[in-house]
Amino acid sequence: MEFSTAAGTVRAVDGVSWSVGAGETLALVGESGCGKSVTALSIMRLLARPAGRITGGRVLFGGRDLLALPEGEMRAIRGRDVAMIFQEPMTSLNPVLTIGAQLAEPLTIHLGMNEVEARARSIELLGLVGISDAERRLGQYPHQFSGGMRQRVMIAIGLACNPKVIIADEPTTALDVTIQAQILELMKDLSRRLGITLVLITHNLGIVARYADKLAVMYAGRVVEDGPAEQVFRAPRHPYTAGLLRSVPRLDHPRRQALETIEGLPPNLLRPPSGCRFAPRCAARIPTCDRDPPLRTVAPGRRAACHRAEDMPAALPTTPAPPREARRRPQPGAARLLQVRGLTKHFMVPARGLLGRKAVVRAAEDVSFSIGRGETLGLVGESGCGKTTVGRLVLRLEEPTQGEILFDGQNIAAASEREMRTLRTRIQVIFQDPYSSLNPRMTIGDTICEPLIHRLRMSRAAARERCAALLRQVGLPAEMAGRYPHQMSGGQRQRVGIARALAMEPEFIVCDEAVSALDVSVQGQIINLLAELQAELGLSYLFIAHDLAVVRHLSQRVVVMYLGRVMETAERDALYGAPLHPYTRALLDAAPVPDPEVERARAPRALSGELPSPLAPPSGCVFRTRCPMAVAECAATVPPLREVRPGHLAACIRI
Repeated sequence: MEFSTAAGTVRAVDGVSWSVGAGETLALVGESGCGKSVTALSIMRLLARPAGRITGGRVLFGGRDLLALPEGEMRAIRGRDVAMIFQEPMTSLNPVLTIGAQLAEPLTIHLGMNEVEARARSIELLGLVGISDAERRLGQYPHQFSGGMRQRVMIAIGLACNPKVIIADEPTTALDVTIQAQILELMKDLSRRLGITLVLITHNLGIVARYADKLAVMYAGRVVEDGPAEQVFRAPRHPYTAGLLRSVPRLDHPRRQALETIEGLPPNLLRPPSGCRFAPRCAARIPTCDRDPPLRTVAPGRRAACHRAEDMPAALPTTPAPPREARRRPQPGAARLLQVRGLTKHFMVPARGLLGRKAVVRAAEDVSFSIGRGETLGLVGESGCGKTTVGRLVLRLEEPTQGEILFDGQNIAAASEREMRTLRTRIQVIFQDPYSSLNPRMTIGDTICEPLIHRLRMSRAAARERCAALLRQVGLPAEMAGRYPHQMSGGQRQRVGIARALAMEPEFIVCDEAVSALDVSVQGQIINLLAELQAELGLSYLFIAHDLAVVRHLSQRVVVMYLGRVMETAERDALYGAPLHPYTRALLDAAPVPDPEVERARAPRALSGELPSPLAPPSGCVFRTRCPMAVAECAATVPPLREVRPGHLAACIRI
């Protein structure tokens, strides 16, 4: 598959071959830009012409070559026989059509359902993917759904016609571990019962270990290794595969001081290297790697494109690079920097109809925690639990309904706008999506220099010098100041976001899903960078995330939220080693481990029940409708957050 660009021709997919049978699940893994999504779009014939063109190969489906079919026949196959779940739901859903209309469309076109039948099936599909209050939701538009809920809608559309093949491009990236487990258990169950073939594109190796039968690893447009998933995990034959597996923080292993990472960047496919494309980043490189290795059989059912495949993974060093030497290391938690007391935020929802009453969304209810100097507090929970709302309240991007937010003794909630301008030089944020949070019309240098010039009153020369130092501090060359965001990789853009946050020399940073959108190898680099910067500069973090293994690696203490309330809070090792609240245990049980042998020994971990609507939360304990320990008293009593063990608090009457 080739793309014509102003700079030349990019061969995004180069000689990719794989096969998957009925009822099997094949996982495609690799870094952004390796060709995973282009491979999927080529199968569906959804790439724009003439910029993108398929220059060779076949796609055989049921004995027919999809690439040779007339467009009319291919259109009938899309959605009915071969469905695709796209990665970015906001750009895939039509913003001017209701969710109900978009769910009904494939049902009426491909299955011939009438309006009543399509509506009933649409309600069923939304329930299957964990969207509560489905009947009312059908009349809403994509912008009225959260990111995770939009992704669930895309999955429901993909499942609508019970297709023979589902190509899922990062289908659960925006989902929490509990909903993720529900969705993937559902898709895997349909795959087994109905013989549906599932092609799963993901960077979550835990998901691959739990659900994939086969695994194909891609790098720089090529497949570098494939085979049965269990065998690839147990003994990877390519150094890139081994590097990916070593980069992942794991809940079933002791916590490491620093994650192993794959340093460097993939090659530019406009001018790929003549030899092995991974050689510049490979720790096991030898002179033979100057020759391009073919994808060859290295064991029964196993292929790898490496001259040293038989030596892997023993040929790779196992010790990660030590973190940079810190100039000063404050004792974490020695003094409280941020204290949140009884923080509450209610949002008013417009009424439906002329006589309808306004509804109230209780996004945060009586939330309390504290963060010490040099400390990281992890904030975890499902989408809609209030994590991001709490982060925005701490930043004063939202006004609290009630409660106190004390930063270094000063109440942010009551601060004037003039006082906040001063405080915002001490409090910064790293956003989830580094692309949308950077101005595409400004160079990286201008983005970083702007607050230095206008807030700190630096001269332009001093600001440029400070910008260069900041870029070097986050591991980027100073020359990147002249680039625009679209000229950088996702990991590089996130490093720019970190550099921008550091520009004001803050004491406290809110990290809102700061690594969730990154590839495994890049994620490890950013996690190590955040830890090093904290040790070097004495920073405090509020680290909001849904990846429990990442939270464990970075945080000293953890707060677990559900539907606006704190369920449990404790020191990291106490919470992960002996969780008290049933919801915390459910989160940990649902988190996949990147090891098929471990996953095979575990029972299915999908949390039962639907997430309640925040417009109508359950009485008493908000978790009771999904709790395996619930009793009648749970419906009548809101459990207080109480200290069950020293420093370990939980909100449950059964503990």
